[in-house]
Amino acid sequence: MRRPVKNRNIVTPDIKYSSLKLEKFINSLMWDGKKNTARAIVYGALDIVKEKEKIEDPMEIFENALKNAGPLVEVRSRRIGGANYQVPREVRNERRIALAYRWIIDSARARKGVKMEVALADEFIQASKGEGNAVKKKKDTHKMAESNKAFAHFAW
Repeated sequence: MRRPVKNRNIVTPDIKYSSLKLEKFINSLMWDGKKNTARAIVYGALDIVKEKEKIEDPMEIFENALKNAGPLVEVRSRRIGGANYQVPREVRNERRIALAYRWIIDSARARKGVKMEVALADEFIQASKGEGNAVKKKKDTHKMAESNKAFAHFAW
């Protein structure tokens, strides 16, 4: 069993929506320590979501997007008797949220020729509806775990 992590970074809630998840998302989006730029992109994306979806609170869309993009199971490689097996494992909640952040950001960055705010807003909307590249990545991960279910007895 792994040791507990002692020095985990404690994040303060973000300025506008006072959400810990949103602040961690901003930190994940940030490049080269440019937090104000990342914050402006995320808040701009949430404003676009608010405008497009005509809702009062864009945080609902953000929460749904995280829930729909986060995987429940994944495969981990395990070496047993000279062979590597892809063993399906349940994903811890922290990792599930981190993977959702990463997949949403990667799929927004992959859209070339579009402002990051617009790409991120579209990705939030699509993920909250159960569509888009981040949700596709989750479904692929689930499919991989399902096809390797025969090796689940190697997980201990």
